Amino acid sequence: MGNNPSALEQCISAVGNGRPNFAGFPNNPLYQIQWVKPYNLDVQVTPAAVVRPDNAQDISGIVKCASANNVKVQAKSGGHSYANYGLGGTDGAVAIDMVNFQHFHMDNVTWEATVGAGTRLGEVTTKMHDAGKRAMAHGVCPDVGTGGHATIGGLGPMSRMWGSCLDHVLEVEVVTADGKIQRASQNENPDLFWALRGSAAGFGVITEFKFRTHPEPGEIVQYSYSLNFGSQADIAPVYSKWQDLISDPKLDRRFGTEFIMFPFGAIITGTFYGSEAEFKATGIATRFPSGGKLSIVTNDWLTALAVDGQNEALYLSKLATPFYSKSLAFKPDQMIPANKVKEIFEWTDKQDKGTLIWFIIFDATGGAMMDVPMDATSYSHRDKILFYQSYAVGLPLQGKTRDFLTGFHNQLQAAVPGAYGAYAGYVDPALTDGQQQYWGPNLPKLQSLKKRFDPADLFHNPQSVRVV
Repeated sequence: MGNNPSALEQCISAVGNGRPNFAGFPNNPLYQIQWVKPYNLDVQVTPAAVVRPDNAQDISGIVKCASANNVKVQAKSGGHSYANYGLGGTDGAVAIDMVNFQHFHMDNVTWEATVGAGTRLGEVTTKMHDAGKRAMAHGVCPDVGTGGHATIGGLGPMSRMWGSCLDHVLEVEVVTADGKIQRASQNENPDLFWALRGSAAGFGVITEFKFRTHPEPGEIVQYSYSLNFGSQADIAPVYSKWQDLISDPKLDRRFGTEFIMFPFGAIITGTFYGSEAEFKATGIATRFPSGGKLSIVTNDWLTALAVDGQNEALYLSKLATPFYSKSLAFKPDQMIPANKVKEIFEWTDKQDKGTLIWFIIFDATGGAMMDVPMDATSYSHRDKILFYQSYAVGLPLQGKTRDFLTGFHNQLQAAVPGAYGAYAGYVDPALTDGQQQYWGPNLPKLQSLKKRFDPADLFHNPQSVRVV
């Protein structure tokens, strides 16, 4: 762009009105490091601008600038999109960095919390605790931003007990494609509210949320069961026994758990929201496989989330790296047969992964998630009880690493032919039918609402909802 700013740059700069650190453009030699800050270094993207607004009026002006110049818009909250969709996902978008939207307020009568869309989950936890020992369902990575998490789904270990993060959203403030600053809830702009809870990236920029909250659980039991074997094949029976446990329709909803494969072993982690006596009374501990190392500790709410966050960081780094990932969702009647588990784990042993940094995570869901009707929000995986995601880092990322994860994914699909659907929080740019996999039966309604609220497809990434 040289020394002659484009019409888009001039328009955005006018919105900033001389404020320092308001906007960055590609002619800045430190643009990628200081402004863009991609999460997945394997997905190269250069936005037309990265803007850090201070209020909804700023965002309204930025949206109008982008619209006038026929440039796409995406919001970036925590910036943890697996395909850098908060930066547009492809070159040339305006990325709205919500870092300055950190406000928080707790109503001590209704116990409803107002949270800025740029607030990280770790801060949400702390602020809710300090405001009356309140809590809500969300994931355990403390650096993930609320804006994306609470609109994609927002799954965490307490989701079987309380539902998803987006199930706690009562109201939002949002800037729509026409630049209007609007409120959306069940009573005001209900169709827009429906779309935002599951697919906000295609409908607007949310500036703040109003959440319902719960009292913090008193005691929390956390367990880990680790196995260090020479091969994944040795672990296959352990996985099958864990899968039998999580597929039990009577499994206590206070219990959340993951099974994690990694080089030379596996670990089962879990959280039970109750006392140790209550945990023992469920009989869950007696159903753990044998042969590994079992650890059970009791913590309070903040400590439990800190432990979960530390564990998660071991597998899903908050650091920017080149990585690849796949995912799949399973209904109750789509559990992997034991003989197929054995075959898949044996296949895993034989593969050249191209890296020592790989993980395959199976995460139990269901419970309270399934209480909400499929069409109550645009989030569509209410009928699932299990997600898996794979994750591998390469420095650089090699083709054989992609082939390994793609091959594992194909093995799962062959073992359970009916399994279909992916969680938009584990976005996969390789999917050719991403919209159908993310939103399933809710996609037609989303497409209709897209035509109504954003007919020019201003809010766009490579797999966002399109106008049909």
